Amino acid sequence: VQLQASGGGLVQAGGSLRLSCAASELTFSNYGMGWFRQALGKQREFVAAISWSGVAKYYADSVKGRFTISRDNAKNTVYLQMNSLKPEDTAVYYCAAGDSVSSLRDGTAPDYWGQGTLVTVSS
Repeated sequence: VQLQASGGGLVQAGGSLRLSCAASELTFSNYGMGWFRQALGKQREFVAAISWSGVAKYYADSVKGRFTISRDNAKNTVYLQMNSLKPEDTAVYYCAAGDSVSSLRDGTAPDYWGQGTLVTVSS
């Protein structure tokens, strides 16, 4: 199983980025998908999760209203649209696959992790 994240980069505060995570060798539509992030010197934290159908979505309070998670099961890809970025959003962002969206939200270790993509927001 591979989860390939992309789309990170350097952006000014107030700007936008769209992260993508493409899955391979995974029955993608069977899994809830999530995004997590880890800032330098901090623990990895939950950002957002989406159910296999795309109906249920959950967000960390810190990103609610600014970030949107979505998925395209035909393309085996999950996205994270990040708007109104803040310097405190600077982190390595990881995608993950779990057996349910609630397990991702509640902190159960995902079944699979992708490699990270770095997002840097300058002030």
